[in-house]
Amino acid sequence: MATKTRTYQCLSCHLKDTISQTLQKTPRRQFHVSTSRLARRRPAYPSVTQAKLEAQQARNADVEARAAQLKPYTEREKELLAKRYTPEQMKVIEAGEAAINPRDMAEQGRLRGDAFRPTYIDDFATLRPTVDKPIRLAVDDAEEGLSTTASQRSGEKKTKKLRIPGTQHASEEEDPHMLRLRQQTGLDKQQISRIRVKNLVSHRVVNQTRMGKIQSLYFLTIAGNMDGMLGIGEGKAAEDEDGRRQAMMNAIRNMRPIARYEERTIFGEVEGKVGASVVQLSARPPGFGNRCQHLIFELARAAGISDLAARTPRSRNKMNVVKAAFQALTTQRLPEDVARARGRKMVDVRRVYYGGQVY
Repeated sequence: MATKTRTYQCLSCHLKDTISQTLQKTPRRQFHVSTSRLARRRPAYPSVTQAKLEAQQARNADVEARAAQLKPYTEREKELLAKRYTPEQMKVIEAGEAAINPRDMAEQGRLRGDAFRPTYIDDFATLRPTVDKPIRLAVDDAEEGLSTTASQRSGEKKTKKLRIPGTQHASEEEDPHMLRLRQQTGLDKQQISRIRVKNLVSHRVVNQTRMGKIQSLYFLTIAGNMDGMLGIGEGKAAEDEDGRRQAMMNAIRNMRPIARYEERTIFGEVEGKVGASVVQLSARPPGFGNRCQHLIFELARAAGISDLAARTPRSRNKMNVVKAAFQALTTQRLPEDVARARGRKMVDVRRVYYGGQVY
């Protein structure tokens, strides 16, 4: 007859097994004030409110209405297109029309969002008298040319418009200085008018010659588009208007790109020195503002920098401070250049993982 063997345990091991079995059977007591992790878990399907459903239905109805306006070409339109395009091109046009879904065009296509956009989808093939300007036909040009020729033959003299001093007309010739500036910079009138120009330094200077003292006026002007471009210019002339114009045009010609971190501040800390003036610029977090003297403040605002701190520990000569600040802004050391010099690859964690939306 076989006998059962019993395994003996020490007292500590026996108590450990008993306690573990008891803890597994009884629920764990919650001593913390906050709810448990399971209770705080987000639902798999987020709740949708009635307002969102109504907005989605209205959006779908709008898309359907816009898709209904995108109708295919009719036979008459195809005949007109065939007179302008070759048969191979007509096949490509028909294949493209068949491949594009009108609903996708209405849903994914970009429409104008400005205040002057039309309230309807239009291909601008129909001339609307209330909105569009009248088209000048070639017949009108021919009639005007015939009338001009007839007047010349009859001996009629064309009267010249009287030019009043100090008054400018739209039909008059453009200022030669502005025309030369546009040719040198490649900018048009609207772009030049949007540039922020500020005169920072102006004083009288005297040049001693053998004929005596020649007085003139000196101007130091800055120019920037408030979006990463900045320039400084100097002008000197006997007349106030000429000196200001020289300084302004030189500043626009000398505009250079300014590196900006997140389009609001500079990269780290930079320093510029001109003569005895030293300018120390430091980057600051969002919302800090431009806390610096008025000369550097105007430079930062013209360059589109909104968070900046500056110190001028030595000489505070206005001309040298402006030039030193411009030198510091244009000689920043970028992280990409440092990584390229060290043979490393730099990855911006904010841009890669957060899309730049940190603050």
